[in-house]
Amino acid sequence: MKSDLRQKFNDPQRGVYFIGTCPPKLGTTDEQLEEISSKLLARLSHIDYDGLVVYDIQDESSRIDAPRPFPYLETHDPRMYSSLLRDKAQLPVITYKSVSQRSRADFAQWLQEASTDYGVQDLVLVGSPSSEGDIKLPLNEAYQALRDSEHDFQLGGVTIAERHASKGNEHERLLAKSGQGCDFFVSQAVYNPQATIDLLTSYARSCRDLGVAPKRIILTFTPCGSAKTLEFMEWLGISVPDATRWRILDARDPLAESIRTCRNSLEQILEAVADYNLPLGLNIESLTNRKDEIDASIRLFKLLKATLDLKLAEQAL
Repeated sequence: MKSDLRQKFNDPQRGVYFIGTCPPKLGTTDEQLEEISSKLLARLSHIDYDGLVVYDIQDESSRIDAPRPFPYLETHDPRMYSSLLRDKAQLPVITYKSVSQRSRADFAQWLQEASTDYGVQDLVLVGSPSSEGDIKLPLNEAYQALRDSEHDFQLGGVTIAERHASKGNEHERLLAKSGQGCDFFVSQAVYNPQATIDLLTSYARSCRDLGVAPKRIILTFTPCGSAKTLEFMEWLGISVPDATRWRILDARDPLAESIRTCRNSLEQILEAVADYNLPLGLNIESLTNRKDEIDASIRLFKLLKATLDLKLAEQAL
C-alpha cells in the first residue's frame, strides 16, 4: 500500500489525525501480537483517523537522575509492528527510530530492511535523550545517511516546546531540520499550551520572514488519570504547570478533567496561531496500558479532532 500522507500533509486546508501506540513487549508471541493489534484496531474502528504512530521505546535513564516511574521493558521491533498494523488497518503508519545506539553502517542496513522487508515509508528519527554517554550516530549524521539512501522515505522530526521555553531556539531547530529533509514534525505531549504557543509563533514568524512555507506540526495530546501517570509524564520531560497538576489530581474525575484540560489547551493554541496559517495535525496517545486511560484517549481523539476541524472550517469561510 502506497502511503498518501505526503498529499495530506501538503494540503494546509485540512488537518491530519493520528493515534500513537507502542510495540508490545519483547517476548510477546506472534499469536499475542495478532490479538493485541486486532484489539487496538477494533477500538479505533469508529473514529476517522489518517494513520498510526508507532514509537521506538528507549530506556532514557541517562536523561534524568530520578527513577523511572514505570519499569523499562524492551519491545518488539517498531518496523515489524508498523508493518503488522499497516497491513491490518490499510492505513499509513509513521515509524519512530532512535538512532544514537548504532553505527552509520548499521543504520544504513536498518533503513534498507525497513524499506524492503517491512515496507516502512513514513519515518521519524530521534536523537539521543542525553548529550552524555556513547552516542554512536548523531542525529545530523543519521539525516545524511537517510539522504544517501536509495529509498524514498518521508521524513519527520520531533519538536519539544519545553526545550523552546528553556533555550528559546526550538524554531531554529525546526528550520534546520527542514533543511535536512524533514517534511513534518511531531510534538511532545502538550500540557503547557503557552510553551507550545511561543514555539509555534516563533516558527511561523521565522518562516514568514524567510519566505518559506511552514511544515506540518502534529500536536500530541494524552489523557492522565492518576498521580502515577502524571509522574511518568513529568519524568518524560512533559511540562505540567502546578495549577494544571492540582486541577487534575484534585478533581472528582481526574481523567475527565485531563480531557477538558487538553481541549482547553488546544483551543488556546488554535486561537493564538490562527493568523499564521500553520498546517497542524493531532496525535493522540495513551502513555500507559491502563484500560481507562486507553479508552479515554479515544474520547480525547474525538473531541480534539472536532475542535480542530471546526477551527479549520471557520478559517475557510
